[in-house]
Amino acid sequence: QVQLVESGGGLVQAGGSLRLSCAASGSIFSINAMGWYRQAPEKQRELVATITRGGSTNYADSVKGRFTISRGNAKNTVYLQMNNLQPEDTAVYYCNGDFVQSLFKAGTWWGQGTQVTVSS
Repeated sequence: QVQLVESGGGLVQAGGSLRLSCAASGSIFSINAMGWYRQAPEKQRELVATITRGGSTNYADSVKGRFTISRGNAKNTVYLQMNNLQPEDTAVYYCNGDFVQSLFKAGTWWGQGTQVTVSS
């Protein structure tokens, strides 16, 4: 079993910053990639940022230059530094991980989500 636990969400004024954290635990042999997605009310879940095992990053155009994804020293932890937050960033943010559990078993797991609310 694999678990992803997020933390760091909250309420912030426009222009402010927040840092989200996500820690993966459980039966993980290796990590292919981890990332962050978000879902605003009445909207589809969308990619925010991802980071691969090799350290390559990918960002949604709407967050480029404002958000930074990084990995912790433990490699099973990923962070999302969010600067200059805007009301349109308000959403539930979900941690995502593509993991290999064994030679023949791999999959994608999701965290429970953490709410980020940006007031104008």
